[in-house]
Amino acid sequence: MNEHYQTLIIGGGISGLTIAHKLRLQKPGHRFLVLEKGQRTGGVIASHRDQGYITEIGPHGFLDNCPESRQILTETGLDRECLKAPLIDFVRYVRLNGRLNLIPQTPRKILMAPLIPWSAKLRVLAELWQPVLQGEPTVAKWVAHRFGPALLPYLDAVYTGTYAGDFDRLTIDSVMPGIRALEKEHGSVLRGLLHKLRQNKKERAASTPLRMPAMTSFPEGMQRLPERLAENLRQNQDLLLSTEVIAVQPAGNGWQVETSKGRFQAADVVFALPINAALRLLANIDPSLPEKAVPEAWIATVVLGFKDTVRLPPGFGFLTPERERRFALGALFSSNMFPGRAPAGHIVFETLVGGRRHPERLELDDRTLTGKAFDDVREILNIRSEPVYTTVLRSNGAIPQLERNYPTLLAWRKKLLASYPGLHICGFGWEGIGLNDMMKSASRVAEEILSSAGRIQKDADIKGVYF
Repeated sequence: MNEHYQTLIIGGGISGLTIAHKLRLQKPGHRFLVLEKGQRTGGVIASHRDQGYITEIGPHGFLDNCPESRQILTETGLDRECLKAPLIDFVRYVRLNGRLNLIPQTPRKILMAPLIPWSAKLRVLAELWQPVLQGEPTVAKWVAHRFGPALLPYLDAVYTGTYAGDFDRLTIDSVMPGIRALEKEHGSVLRGLLHKLRQNKKERAASTPLRMPAMTSFPEGMQRLPERLAENLRQNQDLLLSTEVIAVQPAGNGWQVETSKGRFQAADVVFALPINAALRLLANIDPSLPEKAVPEAWIATVVLGFKDTVRLPPGFGFLTPERERRFALGALFSSNMFPGRAPAGHIVFETLVGGRRHPERLELDDRTLTGKAFDDVREILNIRSEPVYTTVLRSNGAIPQLERNYPTLLAWRKKLLASYPGLHICGFGWEGIGLNDMMKSASRVAEEILSSAGRIQKDADIKGVYF
């Protein structure tokens, strides 16, 4: 098999599916092919349905504050199916000093909440006069320098919840490049944010109020998103499953892709892969890449179902900073977030274990892992009965950790893309790890492929911090 296409898309996860969707929608005659190594599309997105319980092996949802994601929902009709849990109504907790501390979701309520002493709150204002840290500081070092050490347990919880990571290794330039750029430009994050707010107020219509985002999912779980995006892909025509890409190399004015099912050629090739999978193939195109791989964090999800005589606190769930020395990273109150996640008369929540700091815990067998996770949350949530349902979900993909030298890797990618106009790189770990990050960058890649204007330049996003 040696076929010619306009675009070859390597990877059938959410990035690759988004690009295929956009190409088909905006230019129906565009000839593309998605090459997926696995037996299904969707990548790390996978919902687990068993005995009336619906839980997630991968991401549990995405915030509705990304225009590109909202547009995809509208284009696919998923906006009429999706479920939303507004952050303004669904609180989260941080377990600290032996108890659950409720984290309000608005600046005024956070300011008034007794989370840190007033002296520490005043220290936050001193950020206006703190010098800019040079180099590539870790998140922990940077936060302590700019805002004071009292915030560290809460920021630890944030990065435990998003990356399953270690904020003593994650770097601020990697995970919050937009905020770091504001700091460098204005000499202060607070000063930069005030400037940005004034700028946005001028640009935003007076009738468009600011609002808190909502967590978004679907009645049958997150797997519905990739399933819907893949519905219009014809197998063996637009999509090849169980197809491993062996090598990619420039060929004339285009690209040649060697796979387990033959050789394909195209004018454009897209690496829509998790960052480490992409790097393994890209090393053959440019051996000078600065990092052969980025670190990864693996997690397991211990699902616990109970009769509804067990009462969960209101809200999304809780996170636990490392200083608490607990077994679990936290828990998601699935029954609270979205309806229909448990059979009638029951509730369910999902406990997360492992992460960057404790990969050894994932070596435990399922029975031991379940017992230790339940013992941990039983005390925290004051549960006095045994679960009526348990299972352990282990993902087939790890979470890329954006640590030291990650900005150097992005700079290398930018230079590589400039050298090869028909090359495109996006996916899990490039420019972030959230579903919004991936749908946004994939939408931009599709636009670049269909446009004669070439690369689309963009500034680093300023991402909000949500518990």
